[in-house]
Amino acid sequence: MIKKLLTTFIAVFCCIAAFAQQLQTPEQFLGYKLGEHFTPHYRIVEYFKYVASVSKNIKLQQFGITNEGRPQIAVFIASADNINRLDEIRHNNLRIAGIESGAASANAPVITYLSYNVHGNEPASSEAAMWTLYDLVDPNNTKIQAELKNMVVIIDPCLNPDGRERYVNFYNSVVGAVPNASPNAREHQEPWPGGRVNHYYFDLNRDWAWQAQKETQARVALFNSWLPQIHVDFHEQYYNTPYYFAPAAEPYHKDITQWQRDFQVTIGKNNAKHFDANGWMYFTKQEFDLLYPSYGDTYPLYNGSIGMTYEQGGIGAGLAIITSTGDTLTLAQRIAHHHETGLATIEAVSANGQKVVSEFKKFYDNSRQNPPGQFKTYIIKNDNNEKVEQLAKLLTRNGIQFGYGLSNKSVNGFNYFSGVNEQYNVGPNDLVVNAYQPKSVLLHVLLEPKTVIPDSSTYDITAWSLPYAYGLKAYGLKESYKPANANWSVTKATLPANTKAYAYVSAWQSIADVRFLSALLKRGIKVRYSQDPFEAAGKKFTAGSLLVTRTGNEKMDFDRVVTQIASELGHEITPLSSGFVDKGSDIGSFDIKYIRRPKIALVSGDGINSESMGEVWHFMEQQIGYPINLIRYQDLNRLKLAEYDVIVLPDGRYNDLSTDNLQSWIRDGGKLIAMENAVASLVDKKGFDIKAKEDKKSDKPAAKGKEPKRLYADRNRDALRSSIPGAIFKVNMDNTHPLGYGFPNYYYSLKLSEDIYEPLGEDDWSVGTIDSKAYVAGFAGFLTKQKLTSGMLMGVQSIGRGSVVYLADDPLFRSFWENGKLLFSNAVFMVGQ
Repeated sequence: MIKKLLTTFIAVFCCIAAFAQQLQTPEQFLGYKLGEHFTPHYRIVEYFKYVASVSKNIKLQQFGITNEGRPQIAVFIASADNINRLDEIRHNNLRIAGIESGAASANAPVITYLSYNVHGNEPASSEAAMWTLYDLVDPNNTKIQAELKNMVVIIDPCLNPDGRERYVNFYNSVVGAVPNASPNAREHQEPWPGGRVNHYYFDLNRDWAWQAQKETQARVALFNSWLPQIHVDFHEQYYNTPYYFAPAAEPYHKDITQWQRDFQVTIGKNNAKHFDANGWMYFTKQEFDLLYPSYGDTYPLYNGSIGMTYEQGGIGAGLAIITSTGDTLTLAQRIAHHHETGLATIEAVSANGQKVVSEFKKFYDNSRQNPPGQFKTYIIKNDNNEKVEQLAKLLTRNGIQFGYGLSNKSVNGFNYFSGVNEQYNVGPNDLVVNAYQPKSVLLHVLLEPKTVIPDSSTYDITAWSLPYAYGLKAYGLKESYKPANANWSVTKATLPANTKAYAYVSAWQSIADVRFLSALLKRGIKVRYSQDPFEAAGKKFTAGSLLVTRTGNEKMDFDRVVTQIASELGHEITPLSSGFVDKGSDIGSFDIKYIRRPKIALVSGDGINSESMGEVWHFMEQQIGYPINLIRYQDLNRLKLAEYDVIVLPDGRYNDLSTDNLQSWIRDGGKLIAMENAVASLVDKKGFDIKAKEDKKSDKPAAKGKEPKRLYADRNRDALRSSIPGAIFKVNMDNTHPLGYGFPNYYYSLKLSEDIYEPLGEDDWSVGTIDSKAYVAGFAGFLTKQKLTSGMLMGVQSIGRGSVVYLADDPLFRSFWENGKLLFSNAVFMVGQ
């Protein structure tokens, strides 16, 4: 017996020894030490695939692909007992959360998800991911192997492969034989647009809830299919800053539980113990708060996880840089710090594994049985099928359950738009969301009318309520109502096979209508629109409604082509048998305007806000499928502007903008769309009527001898009086103007600055204005609120045969401000036709 046991022990020992010899470290595989070079993304993927091929305790999954064709991968690491039952563990975890039905085992492994390099020019973490992976699968590391017995670790080595590759290609192409540590060296001066953003220049760390980008859609789908108990998002901050880890700064959203707060402290203290042992500098509880729901720490928190951000100083540092204290920070040091917190986190989580799982279960039990907030049912009025469908898609991607209609149709609830309780008769197609469900916390955060902000010094926007973002009327009900129907679909108009229409009409109220217009124009189909409301074929149509007439389109198989495009897009159109309408202007009247197919230029390059520019680029190219030309800002004065009908100036710095060439082009019929700071750059420029609103803040100095005592420690708080990190304001819209087509007489705008302008002159049009009752939700400092009491936010000026559209706010913000997409489309396609 002893001989048999000895033989078995020797065999196991030999297998382990053979594996240890076979498994290569990152240095052995790459041919250099981590920190000596930046590793291209494909080599990181190769190392992960290599480890998966030689280790039995790891599974690799490709779960997506980027815009530039790079794979999105994740690996799952677990003990020998757990690695082959990953799917069982995953389904059990979803049963614990109540996402799936059936009995769940409470004695389950804790799931820890480590995410690296969401910002491409914060590259140290992907290098650390390889080191962390090696340690987790190394059989000789008995400490970690013991920790893995009650844990599954998921590693995503690079959340933003395209952005990382942009940065790494830049740096590797300019660094010399020896890295230059001087901050002034070229290798530390990253060119526009930088590697932070993805292909379409979106910040993927602010896209978790909205999932506008394909990388985020794939990643969040993976996240929600597992619902890990722990999620760590590894970042870098500016190189002069010490390491940051949890606990986070205030404000915390009030729905974050005490356990989630407390366990951040537990993990933070364990991280601190490791850093203390190495003498490394760090800080906690500052700057990075937990409010905005679309971060890599907050989104997991609102889904029951312990979500945390870890930040290593290093942006712009390259392989080595001299800091403000005269020390040299190296890539190797940055990698070591991220590696240490990764393993320290696993250590702390493993030591508290069963408690973590039980609190996770408690979070979801409470979500289903006692949802947060005063409202237990949300009703979204279906004023527009397409907008409701878009909102339904967003809720579905986030795992939020909903249905349509109520058996008890009359309810009393808080009207988001009027701000008072009202009686409302629920329609059969109204979207109904009951709060008694697993995702009730995330639901409450996304739909609450006003976010409670216990501490106003925040890192991001403070208002995002989806009814305002989508422009959909909503009601919050204190009673629990279950929807009558789980599913609903739009009933499309059925066109007879032998239709021979005089014209076809499409509504103009949502991005779906814009997408239809884009498809028509790309096919060379002539399209018109109505300047006024009209009635025909038993239906009412608003101003801006699209008209596709047989006249002008005779050279094609008119009915087949138009109906085929509508069918391909699932778009509703109405055939008219006559140009004589029941009410309003006839189809051949002067009130029906022709839409010229515009050739559009979007300004990009140095000085331009890459994210603002990317929002326009992505909207035009990916959301409505309309061609757009990207031109460089520095080329604006040398290009033949006559080649373009529309030029878009996104947010940016235009201090040196020369307007003579632009003025001439506008007078000849061009249309300039200026957004955010581009509007400010045109103030006081010759020929432009835009004027900044006179600042009448009542910040007069106190009487002599009564000046309030100012404390240096309060300097940041004092600055908040003029702050507006992102708040919602109600805009009065002139919806008879083309810029206001498709809207009621109001629009909800997300204000990110205190910029506001005087109304335009009599020959121009102030389309969007605000008054003293405009503020709706979010934080705005006292002095900022005083300024934002009256003035213009959107307007149109005529210059010669052309026009200038002024948009003081960003209507495409992060692509989740759905209602603004129609506003921007009006600027592009309707104004000046």
